[in-house]
Amino acid sequence: MDTKTRYSDEELEEFRQLILKKIEEAKNDLELLTEAFTNNGENSTNDTAPTFKLLEEGQNVMSKEENSQLATRQVKFIKSLEGALERIDNKTYGICRETGKLISKERLRAVPHATLSIEAKMRQNAR
Repeated sequence: MDTKTRYSDEELEEFRQLILKKIEEAKNDLELLTEAFTNNGENSTNDTAPTFKLLEEGQNVMSKEENSQLATRQVKFIKSLEGALERIDNKTYGICRETGKLISKERLRAVPHATLSIEAKMRQNAR
């Protein structure tokens, strides 16, 4: 019985298109987050809160910190997606880095930057 060791070029192209769409969405989200914590948006309502009230100012600082943290996560997510594109180019996309088996298409569609199969991820979480 011949078991499949990698996804076909057609399947890899399907995943490439999915990942490119996710990268575009993630970059748009990153831009919004960056604007929110840097107040670079001109003529927006982001900077209309009265700064003379200490509590509101503190809340603004917390929101900026939260947006900064979200932006950092978004950058990491984009890098993970770009790494997935590299694996597609190398034709190693979808191969579990622990078991060497193919990661299910369902998992890759849900988490396109996944490098572990569900089985390997569950083992890792059990440690």
